[in-house]
Amino acid sequence: MTKTELYQSLNYVDATREKRTQMASLILDNPDLIHPLLEIVFEEKDPISNRASWVLEYTLKKKLHYIYPHLDFLTSNMSDVRLDSSVRPLAKICEFLAKAYFSKTKNEAQKALQEKHLEAIAAACFDWLIGDYKVAAKAYSMTSLFLLGRKFDWVHPELKMVLEQNYGEGSPAYKARARMTLTKIDQETTER
Repeated sequence: MTKTELYQSLNYVDATREKRTQMASLILDNPDLIHPLLEIVFEEKDPISNRASWVLEYTLKKKLHYIYPHLDFLTSNMSDVRLDSSVRPLAKICEFLAKAYFSKTKNEAQKALQEKHLEAIAAACFDWLIGDYKVAAKAYSMTSLFLLGRKFDWVHPELKMVLEQNYGEGSPAYKARARMTLTKIDQETTER
């Protein structure tokens, strides 16, 4: 399948789980389509880009290792994404990667993710946390940043400051996740 054919197939993807899963199955069966899919994700001005983001999230939820050969491309472009409907799945992918990297069980992510990738994820997550995005992207970003704070000393103090500053204006869901994240930061700080 060419990138053009992939693009045309994405026209039939909608917000339903069924359509996203169907398209993700195609990508799962053809991992060589990951790079063209990523290229479409990062065509920010194209309305199909958000559909590509949804499919990428569904694909990586099943086979996260498909992204490892493309980590440079993913991490160098994701902070440029501004469409809310594309940011949420990318923030979720960052959460997948952070959870895999910080897992107590040895896995491929711990070898594939380099410091530059983790730094790019931290930068993008802070942008999404501070920016005008829906709470889901912010919640996924909080989780990723909390985990990244285990590697980068500067992350927890910055995250704590941002959460405390934005707490008053946050939605109830934002406040709940912020409270949980602040509690975890305090616990880890005490344990050190």
